[in-house]
Amino acid sequence: MREKIQAVLREIRPLLQADGKDIELVDVSKDGVAQVRFQGACADCRDSLLSLKESVERVIRERVPEVREVVAV
Repeated sequence: MREKIQAVLREIRPLLQADGKDIELVDVSKDGVAQVRFQGACADCRDSLLSLKESVERVIRERVPEVREVVAV
């Protein structure tokens, strides 16, 4: 599952980086919770972080159905 998530992040990373943002996969639990760390312009903005988390979660869950949740750490 980790490799599948990494592949999705590699696809969306250029879009994030073009806007001064980035994302790192921290961990994936056996029950399908992916922990990510946002970096750059989105790391300190609470509203941006929430909307970005939802967008990233949607894409990951569409492509990796085993993921049940994405949480920002």
